[in-house]
Amino acid sequence: MAGKKVLIVYAHQEPQSFNGSLKKVAVEILSKQGCTVTVSDLYAMGFEPRATRNDITGALSHPEVFSYGVEVYEAYKKRSLTSDIVDEQKKVQEADLVIFQFPLYWFSVPAILKGWMDRVLCQGFAFDLPGFYDAGFLKGKLALLSLTTGGPAEMYTRTGVSGDFKYFLWPLQISFAPETASEDERKKMLASWTQRLESIWKEVPIPCTAPWYFGQ
Repeated sequence: MAGKKVLIVYAHQEPQSFNGSLKKVAVEILSKQGCTVTVSDLYAMGFEPRATRNDITGALSHPEVFSYGVEVYEAYKKRSLTSDIVDEQKKVQEADLVIFQFPLYWFSVPAILKGWMDRVLCQGFAFDLPGFYDAGFLKGKLALLSLTTGGPAEMYTRTGVSGDFKYFLWPLQISFAPETASEDERKKMLASWTQRLESIWKEVPIPCTAPWYFGQ
């Protein structure tokens, strides 16, 4: 899909990791399609994950009692957020597809990626009240989570010790336990990822509604 723009938000410390390989494959496949691919390598960037008053460059709206959400919302409207936040928001705004590439940490994203989400996807930019979820400001963009786990696939089933991954994660491309997988198994994971990326623009987005998610 020539002309499409893709942002990969990459959260792993080691370039030679399996996450690094998945990121590399995504860059190669999507670039071959004519896409413009941008990578935010959070660890390499030294991205600040902490959401603090330092994220606001101007005066606080309510200095007597600090509320991060309120102050960042006002700062976004006044264009007084720090440059690292603004830079990432611009990347998101320009992207047709955002891929989050990361290892699963305690059933969630690594702290540095959580910090990216907290700081970048702020009120005013990504959503408002009202104006969130399917009515949010990023409506129409595509997003994909590509992640690796520490345990094998059977751990993440309805009867597995970790439970069904469907109930704690949304759109997924999971590579189960690559560190303990054989070389052939890792190659199959990369091939599966490659195959999905080659047809990524034909996928129908998941309807993120309670009936679909919980089968009601």
